[in-house]
Amino acid sequence: MTTLLSLSPFLLLSVIGLSAALVAASDVLELSDGDFDYTSAEHETMLVEFFAPWCGHCQKLAPEYESAATKLKGIVPLAKVDCTTNSETCSRFGVNGYPTLKIFRNGEEASSYDGPRSCSEEDMDSFINHFDASVIGFFSGSDSEQLAEFQKAASAMRDSYRFGHTTDLGLGLKHGVETESVLLFRPPRLNNKFEESEVKFDEGISTSSLRRFIRDNIFGMCPHLTSENRDKLKGRDLLTAYYEVDYLRNPKGSNYWRNRVMKVASQFQSQGLSYSVADRREFLEELEDEFGLGLSDGGELPMVTIRTREGHKYTMREEFTRDGKALERFLEEYFAGRLKRYLKSQPVPESNKGPVKVVVAETFEEIPKYNELGEQLSSDPNIVIAKMDATANDVPSGYDVQGFPTIYFAPAGKKEAPKRYEGGREVKDFLSYLKKEAAHSLVLSGGREDL
Repeated sequence: MTTLLSLSPFLLLSVIGLSAALVAASDVLELSDGDFDYTSAEHETMLVEFFAPWCGHCQKLAPEYESAATKLKGIVPLAKVDCTTNSETCSRFGVNGYPTLKIFRNGEEASSYDGPRSCSEEDMDSFINHFDASVIGFFSGSDSEQLAEFQKAASAMRDSYRFGHTTDLGLGLKHGVETESVLLFRPPRLNNKFEESEVKFDEGISTSSLRRFIRDNIFGMCPHLTSENRDKLKGRDLLTAYYEVDYLRNPKGSNYWRNRVMKVASQFQSQGLSYSVADRREFLEELEDEFGLGLSDGGELPMVTIRTREGHKYTMREEFTRDGKALERFLEEYFAGRLKRYLKSQPVPESNKGPVKVVVAETFEEIPKYNELGEQLSSDPNIVIAKMDATANDVPSGYDVQGFPTIYFAPAGKKEAPKRYEGGREVKDFLSYLKKEAAHSLVLSGGREDL
């Protein structure tokens, strides 16, 4: 028997699992965009099938659904919505495949119905072919100890993930299953040549071990970031490519750019950065407010950002190229520590002569960094870290100061002209530059000589 984990009342499970019987008149309510809310609100519990007339799975389910509607008449109503003519309702409830069954209570969506419909390989494939990932256990019988543990874990996590199981090991043969196993199936829309679409769980089944396995593997190399799953992707350094991602209407176009992101990302997999793609329309407010980007930036091309666990933000200013070279250069600069962080900041003042100095986000960070550099080199007799208020002092000849802060390196005891510093503004960047330019080895704080 195959069970694609039920979230519905036991009565619905029992009746829909029965064999079909043709009925003369339909007891299934037909709902539309115009009457869905009104009709569904009239019933304490209602099961709704969202379907498309051309869908083979829908056609197969139809007689069973009719039979169930007749048997449950007066107890729990069954309804259906044709998504080819009522797209507003189907879109509102996130219908991404057919048939989709949902339970409504007093007009509000209560849960998705993933209960048993039949026990064929075709239905197993239909369950896996979903917008979200699926976790399926393959067991040798209903008395399996591993099955009992799997059901306990599934019950604890079913609000977050999709679970199913079967006691027919034969259904797992084409997935390489020969003994009791658990497989995670990533959404077919995200299948790609850079990673496996199925991941096998090899540990002993427990709620904690299965939860850890799902957390580590469900998203894969480059997930589709949405407002629903973004919290699960927090806590990592994340690169996101924003463009028109629409897997319902344009799956091929959505994967076109995603594949290019993955091709480049595969070169940097071991360096601790995660990757994702997202619909820029869904995150437009965030792009504008937090990264200074809008719909016009890049046109149809992806806009790329990095947000680290510490909250540091970076944006790729070079136009995304179809060969991926621009993204590759961006990542090389990021991992080399040469990228300038994006800061939401007012412009640096051209003149700062007032009694109260204006500090903006772009200059605020540099002041502590420069002070830290001075502390680290305070024991070095050959290096002087200095600063001068150019608004209160005449600038010596040889120093061109047009904006703030401006940094120069002046070799000691030499007739060479001062060199304007154009490197990064992190302490490690300053130290790297001084190692190269200074005539002596640096002596860092604590008396340690840095060779």
